[in-house]
This record gives sequence, structure tokens and C-alpha cells, in this order.
Amino acid sequence: MTNLQFKRHRRLRHTAALRSMVKETYLHVEDFIYPIFVAEGEGIKNPINSMPGVYQFSLDTFEQELKEVVDLGIQAVILFGLPAEKDAEGTGAFHDHGIVQKATRRAKELYPDLLVVADTCLCEYTDHGHCGVVEGEQILNDPSLDLLARTAVSQAKAGADIIAPSNMMDGFVVAIREALDAAGFQHIPIMSYAVKYASSYYGPFREAADGAPQFGDRKTYQMDPSNRQEAFREAQSDVDEGADFLIVKPALSYLDIIRDMKNTHTLPIVAYNVSGEYAMVKAAALNGWVDEKAVVLETLLGMKRAGSDLIITYHAKDAARWLKGE
Repeated sequence: MTNLQFKRHRRLRHTAALRSMVKETYLHVEDFIYPIFVAEGEGIKNPINSMPGVYQFSLDTFEQELKEVVDLGIQAVILFGLPAEKDAEGTGAFHDHGIVQKATRRAKELYPDLLVVADTCLCEYTDHGHCGVVEGEQILNDPSLDLLARTAVSQAKAGADIIAPSNMMDGFVVAIREALDAAGFQHIPIMSYAVKYASSYYGPFREAADGAPQFGDRKTYQMDPSNRQEAFREAQSDVDEGADFLIVKPALSYLDIIRDMKNTHTLPIVAYNVSGEYAMVKAAALNGWVDEKAVVLETLLGMKRAGSDLIITYHAKDAARWLKGE
């Protein structure tokens, strides 16, 4: 035994202090962006059945949710709207008194230092549930760009700190960048859903945001989960068009893509820990099959280790408590 030659890797794991000293990846509360669903009406706090702990809020109950977020030290939220009415063009997305615009103004009045990210898309606002203008059963790319640009400008006027377009139309970043600049919002960054796959993990979100397509699917504008090289092309286009952040969505099945983006680009990389990923952990935890705290923190740590600088996650409030030792 004494003649064997091998490395003593366990030396650096011998005590908790040693393990802490050589720890490579850390989670911080500042890493998290918390999604909130805001609906027209009053006194609304509707639970999302497939996402335990997540709710739809009206503006009055939204204030209570914001206070909890701020008290936990979370520095950013991303807002999704549920309008009272929908139409073919998604007018509620770009109306100055749309629900996201009203929620943004209220959030900035109450907590000026809280970063408000506005999801910029049409699917929650259109009666057909698609992310652009529809003709027959075709989703038209170029006519959709004008509506998305109008939405971004209205959100910036309401006080959004970051515009996060999620529609996956070709050219959406440059259309929004030019519109923001022309409206005097040169300082507002774009957090692009640069790499967004046509994923099966979005199901619970479609319940939460009431945004399921009424016909067909989104495979003509979201990416094929089989494709890796396509992610490089999509992201590079958005960088060239003026994006300031790059989102990879979903996260768990696409950790390789997160690492690819980190290795290729110098912009901040954002992992979107999506609704289906959240729902699976919650369901397993409620059944006593996993240790929720341990699994969630390990999962989020994996996203950081893969290369994400920020994480959009429904786990943000729980993770913030756990990181504080609560």
C-alpha cells in the first residue's frame, strides 16, 4: 500500500473550514430575478395550481409581494401581465395604461431602487396566444417588430429599468434598440431572450400567464431543443443588434448552452429557471421525495457553475431565505 502513487484530493475536503476556503462557486441573493404575474382587478391573489407558492396578483396585493421581495434583499423582479381584454394585435402590451405599465409605475414609486425588468412579448395579450402578428396560421415576423418596439417604449416610459424581449422574432433586438434610442431611452438595457428553445418545460407558465397558443405551436420561432450550433447564431445576432444581456431558456436541460454562451460572449449570461423545472422540484418536495432546500440550492448553484451571472427563478424568495440561514 505504501508504494502506491496517487493524488490526495481529500486533503482539501477534510474539514468544513477547508471546504469553504477552496469553494469555487457561490450563490448570492443579488444573483436572482424574481418573476411576478400581475392581473387587472382588485383583491386578487390567485394561486397557480401547477406552481405551488406562485400567484397572480392585482396591483393592491402586488404591493405586499413587492415588500416581501425587497425585505429579502432581492434586487430585481421581472413582470408578466394578465390583461382584462385581449385582441389580435395584443394592444394591452403597449398601452400606456396596460397592466405591466401600471405595475411598473407602482413598483418604482414604492421602491425606486428595485430593478424592474419588463417582459416584452405579445402572447399574454393576443387572443390567438402567439408572440406576433398572425395571418391565417402564419406568424408574421416583420409586422410584429413594430408592435414589440411600441411595447418596449411604453414599458420604458412607465419606468422599467430593463427591457426583456422574449418573442424570438428575427430582428427584435435591433427594432427595440432603435425605438428606445429614438424615444430618448438610450440608457435602458435590453436583456434578450437570445437562446429560447421550444421547450416542454413551459407548461405551468402558460397557466400562470394565460398565454397558451390557440392553434399550432411556437416551433417556427422558438429553437429546436436538438440544436446547439443554432444557439451561437441566435446569440451573435442579438449581440450585433445591441443586446446587453443574453438569456438562455430553459436552464436545466441546457446547461451546456449556458457554458457555451459564457465561453463565447462577454455580456452577462442569464439562466431562466423555468416554470416546469420549478414545478417538478415542488411536486417532489411536497411528496417528501427530495429535500427541497438542498435540491433547489444545488440546482441554482449548478446554473451558476455552468456560467450564468444571473438567474431568473421562481425559487428566489425561498433561496434568499435559505442563504440568510432562515
